[in-house]
Amino acid sequence: MTRAAVLRGPTFEVAARPPHPALGAFVRRLVGFAEHAPAPIRRLEMPASSVALIVGFEGDGWAIEQGGAARGRHAAFAAGLHGTAAVTEQHGRVAGVQADLTPEGAHRLLAVSMAELAGTVAPLDDAAGGDPATRALAERLGDTAGWDARLDLTEAWLARRLDRTPAGGAPHVAHAVRRLRETGGTVPVGVLCEEIGWSRRHLAKRFREHTGVTPKAMARLVRFEGAVAALAREDRPDLARVALDCGYADQAHFTREFHGFAGLPPGAYVRHRADPAAGISGAIAEVTSVQDPSSAAA
Repeated sequence: MTRAAVLRGPTFEVAARPPHPALGAFVRRLVGFAEHAPAPIRRLEMPASSVALIVGFEGDGWAIEQGGAARGRHAAFAAGLHGTAAVTEQHGRVAGVQADLTPEGAHRLLAVSMAELAGTVAPLDDAAGGDPATRALAERLGDTAGWDARLDLTEAWLARRLDRTPAGGAPHVAHAVRRLRETGGTVPVGVLCEEIGWSRRHLAKRFREHTGVTPKAMARLVRFEGAVAALAREDRPDLARVALDCGYADQAHFTREFHGFAGLPPGAYVRHRADPAAGISGAIAEVTSVQDPSSAAA
């Protein structure tokens, strides 16, 4: 078993390791984190092509705004695929475990439909169907010492839920998602239809049922996700190169798409990562950080 790589700083601790191979088709990333914030932190959380499942076991959780609407305060929740950045606020000490689920994984693991979850946030107890094991998970994580043991506990909970759910729900949709990820969101929808043998209309219908979004929307999310990762690199290319590498028609197209997802242009995002105290003007105000601590070990 691979041990978690742990990154520590003055106010945070992050532990990450690859998910167990048996979970590989369902869990993209597994991270444990703890952070102490003496003053409130408002953090910009970018859209992604995964369903985020977070189980906080210390602190009073996170206040979440998404699409300009308050989504409440949650200590354990699932966030569906969405097309706009969210803003979270935390204060004091928080700790938890995050599992980034593939749409197929979320469809099998959660009790709510992906179409219902898309664009919103659901308390984990509701999203998972309110079973006793889910209700006890946060307390058990808090009573467990060591990040590897906590990640083991989380994986065991995930595996038990998978064992209770029939496999083979939508292999064609899983294939389409995999192809979109393999190509960085650049494979045309028509090509996916040819590979699968479905019409565009049928693919869109089944894809939305199992992911919450259309194939075209997923392709845009995958491209945006790749661009965010490129902009976070220490050896970051210039914006024109990022646009080209990530499948955008040109830099203007990239800037429009990025602004639509993030609420700010890519240049402002880069500057804010370098100096969070500089602030962000425009659609997103009073954000003090764009760096999710869990991404430090991604």
